[in-house]
Amino acid sequence: MQTLQIFLIQLVLSISVIALVAHWKLRPILSQLNWPDVIFWLALPHAFRHLGLVFLVPGIVSAELPAGFAAEAAYGDFIAGLLAVLTLIAAQYRSYLMVPLAWSLTLFGTGDLINALSHAEAVPHLHAAWYIPTFVVPVLLVTHAMLLFRLLGVAPRGITPAQTV
Repeated sequence: MQTLQIFLIQLVLSISVIALVAHWKLRPILSQLNWPDVIFWLALPHAFRHLGLVFLVPGIVSAELPAGFAAEAAYGDFIAGLLAVLTLIAAQYRSYLMVPLAWSLTLFGTGDLINALSHAEAVPHLHAAWYIPTFVVPVLLVTHAMLLFRLLGVAPRGITPAQTV
């Protein structure tokens, strides 16, 4: 099998498994929580997106990793991580900024992930950072989708942005 084929198989299987676990186990738990807590738990994995800065570390990734990809992925993740931390703080303190920050995180963060995944030429050069797009990105995509559905009001048990307590 070629590297890109292995990558795509791992990516698709990781997204599938994480989506199933989220649907079977996480969704029922979230349906029992209030809106700020739902936002908090769905934003939490994104608060660790500073780990994407590893794409800029020589030796972790190949020297042939396209510089454009490395910078876009690293700084895009870093910005999404900062948005996630702000979202966590806003959710914890029930700030009026909670929903706008959750929207910003979801729109920017999803766009960043889609942009990074569109760079197939980077795959052979990921080296030790391979785990990020094959495991971490699927977790992020699934939690973005779950948050987006809730922001759009498509959530179980009527959890909506209007539900604040």
